[in-house]
Amino acid sequence: MIKEMIFCTVGGLGLFLFGMKLMSDGLRASAGRRLKGVLESMTKRAFVAFAIGAGVTALIQSSSAATVMVIGFVNAGLLTLKQAICVIIGTNVGTTATAWLVSISGIGALKITTYALPAVGLGFFLHLGGRTRRAKHIGQIFLGFGILFIGIGFMKEAFEHLENSARVQELFVTLGQRPLLAIIAGTVVTMLIQSSSAAIAVVQLLAIGGAFSLDWQTALDIAIPFVLGSNIGTTITAQLAALQTNVSARRAAWAHTVFNVAGVVIVYPCVHWRCYGDFVTAISPWALGPTTIAMSIAVAHTLFQFIGAAIWLPLAGMLERLVVRIVHERPGDAAMRPIMLEKHLLDTPEIALQQTKREIVRMAKTAKNALCTAIAGVTDNDARKLVVVREIEDFIDSFQLEITSYLSALSSLHLSEEVSVELPVLLHTVNDLERIGDHAVNIGEIAERKMDYNLSFSESALSEANRMKREAVQMFDCIIAALRDGDEEQAKAALTNEKNLNRMQIEFRRSHVDRMREGVCTPEGGLVFIDLVDNIEKVGDHLTNIAQAVIGGLQWAGVEPKLAQDPRFID
Repeated sequence: MIKEMIFCTVGGLGLFLFGMKLMSDGLRASAGRRLKGVLESMTKRAFVAFAIGAGVTALIQSSSAATVMVIGFVNAGLLTLKQAICVIIGTNVGTTATAWLVSISGIGALKITTYALPAVGLGFFLHLGGRTRRAKHIGQIFLGFGILFIGIGFMKEAFEHLENSARVQELFVTLGQRPLLAIIAGTVVTMLIQSSSAAIAVVQLLAIGGAFSLDWQTALDIAIPFVLGSNIGTTITAQLAALQTNVSARRAAWAHTVFNVAGVVIVYPCVHWRCYGDFVTAISPWALGPTTIAMSIAVAHTLFQFIGAAIWLPLAGMLERLVVRIVHERPGDAAMRPIMLEKHLLDTPEIALQQTKREIVRMAKTAKNALCTAIAGVTDNDARKLVVVREIEDFIDSFQLEITSYLSALSSLHLSEEVSVELPVLLHTVNDLERIGDHAVNIGEIAERKMDYNLSFSESALSEANRMKREAVQMFDCIIAALRDGDEEQAKAALTNEKNLNRMQIEFRRSHVDRMREGVCTPEGGLVFIDLVDNIEKVGDHLTNIAQAVIGGLQWAGVEPKLAQDPRFID
């Protein structure tokens, strides 16, 4: 019996989590752009941000996924810290939807588990045979929904005999008499399975199976501390997601932690003195039945989240100031975002433009770092460098967003002719640097392909790759000096580097074909090498656009950018 219970629990939990992931991924894939657009267009009103956070989480069935998404937007500069805090408060309320799904899965004639298998069948055929992506994603949603409830069915079956186990009941009653221990247990379990929804579902099913107590009120009092613990444990996902992000994203993750922990601290006295369970019983309108306890746990969970939201939503500004004090900037955080774009300088456009140029120089240095790290990842087979490249690319995107916004604000003012003609050129320069970041990511993906298929470069191929890297780095140095000092000679020197890169691209393509013909290198390795060479050469094309702009006094001097002249270089 114990063996069967363990197998059903582990397997059912696995199916529950897998089904939730399938359903969540399907929903995000079918409505991902709209969800992203909604979050990105967040207004300054706290309640709107809260409502959107709750709605998105209820839709994708995962507060962890929604919180990680929000942290990603903060890291990219698309949401402010205060907006993110309001959204995160909403995600905590939205996550209660899963508890309600579990609680209604066995009410009378409404047995959702009965429809789980047809949902799996329908979802599979739609996902496999759907003619459009939308149909496939809808199939994935049905498939995930069915698998999720099959998992609930297995766990329910595992726990239904616990009402006859005096030892199990005694263990949970002992824990229930020490709510603090139960909170710690709920925290640890949720940290391990990385899902508060799954942890609370397990608590509900244990209560249905009679594991806590045959007395309904006692079972509820025992379950509530586990639910509170799961709300602390779920914060670990956001903390892990924010480890390598900028300071604002780390502060958003800590706001999530502070919000949840503070909520538990506020409610704990009521839980300790059993008042909380009595209040939940008083407001629960359901009569006794086989799933009354599961519904009451869902009510307790929902009530806790609404109490937290009611307290913290009006105090979102205070919570923001608190996490700013808790989470200090690291030495490298300043390099991750523009720091010279002061809004009060917009009243003096000439000074604002100079500050913008300084930030563009910093952006260029960041793009150079991304390129060098990516190429080193290819030549050294170092997967850690590829993670760094993606992080740097996020910083480059943040530079692009903030510099572009600053220049747009500047363009709306009354400007001199000199400033007016420089603005569009600077915007193009920023876009060229952002595209270089994209090419660095492309090179990182080339490195992944090389490592995944265990490919290797010959000594001559490695030598050629390093030659191209040195030439690109030298060109970057010339461009950075040209942007910093307005030095036309450095810009012209960069054009010489670009000619060398073009020549190397043609020469190295031919030499690599010769190596493949001679059997020195495999065709798969040859394709990877050629992709690397092409991406480095395209970086040179974007740097050429910047060089031409500097030579023309940031007016292009009537010369169109290279990538606009030749369709072969449009990427």
